[in-house]
Amino acid sequence: MLSENIKERLFTAPRGKAIILGIGVSNLPLAEMLADMGADIEIRDGKEFDALGDAAKKLADRGAVFICGSDPTRGLCGGELQNAVIFRSPGIRPDAGDIPEAVRRGALLTSEMEWFCDATPATVIAVTGSDGKTTTTTLTHLLLSEAAKRRGGTAYVGGNIGTPLLSRVSEMKQCDFAVLELSSFQLMTMHGAARRAAITNITPNHLNWHTGMEEYTRAKYNVFGSGTELLVLNAKSPAAAAAADADPDFHGAVTFFSAHTSSYDETVPEAHRDNACAVFLRGDSIVFSDGRYEEELLRREDIKLPGLHNVENYMTAAALTRGLAENDDLRHIARTFGGVPHRIELVRELDGVKYYNSSIDSTPTRTEAALSVFDCRPVFILCGRDKHLPFDGLARALYDRAGGVVVSGEAMPVIRAALEAEAARRGGSTLPVVYEDDFFAAVDRARELARPGSAVVLSPSCTSFDRFRNFEERGNAFREYVNRLK
Repeated sequence: MLSENIKERLFTAPRGKAIILGIGVSNLPLAEMLADMGADIEIRDGKEFDALGDAAKKLADRGAVFICGSDPTRGLCGGELQNAVIFRSPGIRPDAGDIPEAVRRGALLTSEMEWFCDATPATVIAVTGSDGKTTTTTLTHLLLSEAAKRRGGTAYVGGNIGTPLLSRVSEMKQCDFAVLELSSFQLMTMHGAARRAAITNITPNHLNWHTGMEEYTRAKYNVFGSGTELLVLNAKSPAAAAAADADPDFHGAVTFFSAHTSSYDETVPEAHRDNACAVFLRGDSIVFSDGRYEEELLRREDIKLPGLHNVENYMTAAALTRGLAENDDLRHIARTFGGVPHRIELVRELDGVKYYNSSIDSTPTRTEAALSVFDCRPVFILCGRDKHLPFDGLARALYDRAGGVVVSGEAMPVIRAALEAEAARRGGSTLPVVYEDDFFAAVDRARELARPGSAVVLSPSCTSFDRFRNFEERGNAFREYVNRLK
């Protein structure tokens, strides 16, 4: 087992070092836990030591060695590596720099999340996908929180959301659930740790980091494996649906879902109709079927969150928790849950215009989904650093449904090219488009374009890393600025 291998390497003579690459959100608690265990720790980070804050200084006082200010993956092979354990941050590729050579020389490459999944006695439920992960994970956690109470346990949430869970393993029990949102970065070196898993969809994403769609898709497939008992897949996302046949060692049950189908046969691929289940939308009714009988799970009118994409988020969570959660819990959550922060979050109404923070929308497809929610013609703010993804489809959707667009940030040239190409295709621009370098000035320009009865929506379609540390900081900045408007 991974846990025993790590402990043997770090705490049995001859003891190896714990080498931590990047001291970010997940690796800081890891470093503190390893320090409590008495490990020899080497922390490598691209930032200068003084920029790492008080937590890093406390770790240094406890004996951790810091190597800062340069590529953390370079210079790994200067010492003894036979019993070393390298913990990579999710954003560091496993083949970056000297990592492959260090592994060849005997180091074990792993991560905080891999160690957690191996060590926890809780049932691991994992969600991945290009869009919808956070809302689906949150809904799954809410449903399993009620289920856990009934069996005397607790439902934890972590991975890409919540807090790092490794340091809490000692308090977890077999009757608990660990609900994880997992990114392709985390899954690059993980293999089938989840008892139940879902792939919400697979569309081009993070192609500025992955070598291409094949690698990105393969990483997503690592969410399930031979030990997975249930796999939930988007029937109308070809790459996600193909996961059902991607691993010959997987023999678990499969449930296909789609808000764009209305029957079992329309939802489940023909090759799987003898053993798979389905969740689909018939009229306003969300229906579960095993091919022989049907059961209404929920009505669309029960769901407080707007948009067909949120119907699919509920489908995924309901399928993942079937047999564990109760339909009464599903209906109660649907009627009361107002959404996660930074996802079509209403900030305020001013002069008849509603302002929404959807900073979490970091891909063009997410922004398209956000646009589909509005009955009015909203003004959208696009900004940030692009992921080398196409903007053509978003440009078409904006011309069809938006009342205006304000573009800002590093991705401005790419977005501008897509919007201008769409304008040319239509024989001229019919959409007000403004380009503004400053983020807050972009909000002001959006306000100028918006008309009473419409909305201003921050839905960047890009990452935040040109100006902000993360999408939360970007969304908070937008919210605070909008709340100061007079």
